[in-house]
Amino acid sequence: MIRSLINVFKIPELRRKLLFTLLVIAVFRLGTYVPIPGTDAGYLGQLLASKESAEGAAGGGLRDYLNFIARITGGSFQPFLFALGIMPYISASIILQLLTQAIPSLERLAKEGETGRRKINEYTRYLTVLLCIVQASFVVNMKPFGEGGWRGDVRPFMYYLVSVTAMTAGTVFLMWLGELVDEFGIGNGISLIILAGIVDRLPAVAAYLWDNAQFEFMSFQAAEKIGIETVLLVIVMFVGVIVGVILITQAQRRIPIQQAKHTRGRRVYGGQRQYLPLRVNQAGVIPVIFASSLLYLPMYLFDMVANATASTPFAALTVELRNLFTYGSETHLLIYIAMIYLFCYFWTAIQFQPREMADNLRDWGSFIPGMRPGRRTAEYLERVMNRITYVGAGFLAVVAILPMVVSRLTNVSMVMTGFLGGTGLLIIVSVALDLVQRVESHLIMRHYEGFLAEGRVRGRQG
Repeated sequence: MIRSLINVFKIPELRRKLLFTLLVIAVFRLGTYVPIPGTDAGYLGQLLASKESAEGAAGGGLRDYLNFIARITGGSFQPFLFALGIMPYISASIILQLLTQAIPSLERLAKEGETGRRKINEYTRYLTVLLCIVQASFVVNMKPFGEGGWRGDVRPFMYYLVSVTAMTAGTVFLMWLGELVDEFGIGNGISLIILAGIVDRLPAVAAYLWDNAQFEFMSFQAAEKIGIETVLLVIVMFVGVIVGVILITQAQRRIPIQQAKHTRGRRVYGGQRQYLPLRVNQAGVIPVIFASSLLYLPMYLFDMVANATASTPFAALTVELRNLFTYGSETHLLIYIAMIYLFCYFWTAIQFQPREMADNLRDWGSFIPGMRPGRRTAEYLERVMNRITYVGAGFLAVVAILPMVVSRLTNVSMVMTGFLGGTGLLIIVSVALDLVQRVESHLIMRHYEGFLAEGRVRGRQG
């Protein structure tokens, strides 16, 4: 491992890519603490001093949900330049990919190669700006922007306008940094920015554990204290999620492919037996992020309605509806799981085209043993993909709800369980695997030894 790390810096091209990527991440982390113009200096200092305690405090509802979104996107929802993180760009990319399948003109544009891809990227940027304006408008109406966020000589409306503009510009700047990493660095730029934002919360987790851990066996429900059994549970959850993520991310269902034999002159060509790899987790973390984003709307609406009808005869009903959709409630968990399954199948159906794949196999002179080329092959591939997607969606659902369930059972704050097991850890492991594989490909291409003896990161194969 140490020899491989030394070899990384022996390759000039790889060294430049890594240093450039680290520079971009450093710029992102510095920009995270650049305040929005007009923010009161005294209020900003108080906010920074109480940031860790605020994250660890029990809030529930909308604030817990927004903290969860911030953990998986690198944002902070505080009066800083990168408050929205990269979430608007992710949402815009997902929406454009969905529209590409629904609108024929966009579908034709996507098939035009590099020119079409550039045009779709341009539409994605425009949609990102629109989503930034909408999301920033919601965020500005919440704390800390709404109470004491502006200086005394700045009017609230002007601060509102400047905040929305600054947060929009911050997300666009992050989008540009991600594209720079894609072109001049190594790895996926957007994913690395999200990774850096998630890892930034590790010191808060360590501080929370240091302040509340007790080296004795205690009840899981002990208020504000963490016993040995809770620490062991979190460690087991942490290791288990890492192992599970690696296995599911790398897992493949290998479909045997037989190449037809053909004779040219006196030579016989073809006849080789190969495999068609189908990923178990075809959708990645997109279903979790998309389901989390959509669950924001009913939570926000019911919270707003409950506050507006507090002094009316409907107050009890609206409060009950708000409690049903509170972040971490039983209703929220059930809807969350159902949406993850829905988006897993939906996203897989968009990305995986069994009929097109069956036609390509037939055109290449290959076939699946026991299956007729064409429609029967497409039906078989679709049936196999539906089965393995069920397993992948179940795994994503377990990983997504695990921090909430453990937090409720052990009375430990989500600031710890949300980092050591859940969507954040899923993103960290997935992005780290992709980065390691890219670096390893550079090493092997130049005849250096990779990080593993086999030369690649392997997972389960079915």
